[in-house]
Amino acid sequence: MMNSILVTGGAGFIGSNLVEYLVNKYPDFKIVVVDSLTYAGDLENLNAVKDLKNFTFVHGSISDRGLMERVFHHYIVHGVIHLAAESHVDNSISEPDVFIETNVKGTFTLLDVAYKYWMEKPFVYKHGFENARFLHVSTDEVYGSLGETGLFTEKTPYAPNSPYSASKASSDMIVRSYHHTYGMNTVITNCSNNYGPHQHDEKLIPTVIRKALAGEEIPIYGDGKNIRDWLYVLDHCKGLDLVYDYGKSGEVYNIGGKNERDNNYIATKICELLDTLVPKETSYKNQITYVKDRAGHDYRYAIDASKIENELGWNADENFESGILKTVKWYIQKYKN
Repeated sequence: MMNSILVTGGAGFIGSNLVEYLVNKYPDFKIVVVDSLTYAGDLENLNAVKDLKNFTFVHGSISDRGLMERVFHHYIVHGVIHLAAESHVDNSISEPDVFIETNVKGTFTLLDVAYKYWMEKPFVYKHGFENARFLHVSTDEVYGSLGETGLFTEKTPYAPNSPYSASKASSDMIVRSYHHTYGMNTVITNCSNNYGPHQHDEKLIPTVIRKALAGEEIPIYGDGKNIRDWLYVLDHCKGLDLVYDYGKSGEVYNIGGKNERDNNYIATKICELLDTLVPKETSYKNQITYVKDRAGHDYRYAIDASKIENELGWNADENFESGILKTVKWYIQKYKN
């Protein structure tokens, strides 16, 4: 029987891109996706792999211990890449309890099931599971907000500012504790803002494209000067693959694109691309409008990715300009159909 890797949240944005990458790169591994298909997950994101023999989908929640135990036993899971999370910051402000349930309790349940399935006792792996590994995918938001200068490194103290980032910070700490208390082979990644195919329609870049093409106002928070470090999703997937294979147990790796852009630049750039690709009488830029900023909106995030670059040889293949062109073309196809 094939060794299986469990990818949680695999029907979501980053998860579905990762699953497509892994299923094609590792035909001898079974990629098992567990996803609860809340608003962020969509089975259509997995259309490209759904008929492949080394892919299988399980509908359910990572907080369901009985289901997770059955998945581990049935598929003989040798590794976990854990992406399942509630991640929409606006929703975390209005409904924080869901974020605590999924991101904290769900991560704990998954870790504990993996520990009991893989290990005899603390620091002793069962025969055949000596190389079993748990990769926990987190976010740069756990570090809080940056001023005009500086970058988040793996040594930056945690300072989460929203219920979402607080729930992710909590889950990171639980993963860390299972490494130090039980000797579990865990690695954690913190990534900057991803963009690319399959992203949820509510996120910034799909929203700008969708509203522009629909002839509606393009809403930008505050003065549009909030800065994010943008990472093309396939570059992130390649980084996760490297960390899963070669990352040092117990370590944290930051994955960032070195593509700091403010929201004004992003909206303007997308409008300029659309002016060329789907021209109309007036520029799409005329649709940009400013709306009230959200509560606790962090000013700037940016990641120092030198550790994963130097230790594991990772480098982003796309810069923002090349990645955004691919992204806009993909969404034109999606929204024009």
